[in-house]
Amino acid sequence: MNIAAAVNENLAEFSNLLIKSAMAVYALAFVAHIVEWAFGSRSKVARTAAALTAKKTGGAGGAGDAGGGVSVTVRTSGGTGVLEKPKVVTRSTAGRRAEVPDGPGAAGEDEQGDLYGRIAVSLTVLAFLLHSGAVLTRALSVQRAPWGNMYEFSTAFSMVAVGAYLGFLAARKNVRWIGLPLVTTVLLDLGLAIVVLYTESDQLVPALDSYWLWIHVSLAIVCGALLYLGAVSTVLYLFRDRYEAKLEAGGKPGAFSTSVLERLPSSASLDTFAYRINAAVFPFWTFTIIAGAIWAEEAWGRYWGWDPKEVWSFITWVGYACYLHARATAGWKGRKAAYLALFAFACFLFNYYGVNILFDGKHSYADVDL
Repeated sequence: MNIAAAVNENLAEFSNLLIKSAMAVYALAFVAHIVEWAFGSRSKVARTAAALTAKKTGGAGGAGDAGGGVSVTVRTSGGTGVLEKPKVVTRSTAGRRAEVPDGPGAAGEDEQGDLYGRIAVSLTVLAFLLHSGAVLTRALSVQRAPWGNMYEFSTAFSMVAVGAYLGFLAARKNVRWIGLPLVTTVLLDLGLAIVVLYTESDQLVPALDSYWLWIHVSLAIVCGALLYLGAVSTVLYLFRDRYEAKLEAGGKPGAFSTSVLERLPSSASLDTFAYRINAAVFPFWTFTIIAGAIWAEEAWGRYWGWDPKEVWSFITWVGYACYLHARATAGWKGRKAAYLALFAFACFLFNYYGVNILFDGKHSYADVDL
């Protein structure tokens, strides 16, 4: 790669225009998601309450009974009868809660066709295309990987997160509930990138001019974007789990909690989704650290030097390793494991923002650069 290559200013400016255009469309998608959550179909609202407060009889006394069912007493013209509903164990360690169905916001069955939801997803697709065009033209303007500084990393990071979300939707996964927190976060991320982290399109310092930039940093972006989706699911799991527990105890959540949390998947579904993502990403994050060590030896003559970026990458790895180990330990499933997962993701965020801004090290280039 030619370090002294000229910067194509026209493409760089076009990239900036595309980013701002993407933000405008993401904002429209945000509004559409808000409308969907406020006025979308609620044909299955109260299914959670029915599942949690149904009268249990016979062998259906607990969630640990895999062969049991939820029995609901109903009145008919011929008297009082018992309607048996099959039950699937969702939390093997809880032993307390019956199967809870996903809420309407999980985008299942007829809710998938909600007008506002379709509009929100369509707008998100359009914004993603503009966003991808901005990242591509930024790369073309300097003929290199478009993640050589914090501004470029941020724009690429949020692009991959949106792409992963749309990929799940294309695979017919019920993840439309991620849409609202996702576009909200993307708007914040791009706003921060433009206002605080913006760096003019320019060539790389010699230490970054390596094919490892395509391998190591791109892996970090992909891993971080997927871990972000897992973290969103984990946060929503904590809220939904508390909501279900309150219903199970006979409490009455407020109208806002009911209208919002009822539209999420069940806590068990959210917990499983987060775990699968974190477990799938962990080996790739491991390789990301190894790739970084190989690059460090090539650039600086040593594999490991206790640089702040290296240390916090390893701390993040340890956090997720502890989380995965906790999931294999009966006493650390559920909320305890969720807190570990959020701690690990907080370490990832600090490794990116905190280390780059607060510490000086070999991974610091031109103030806020990577």
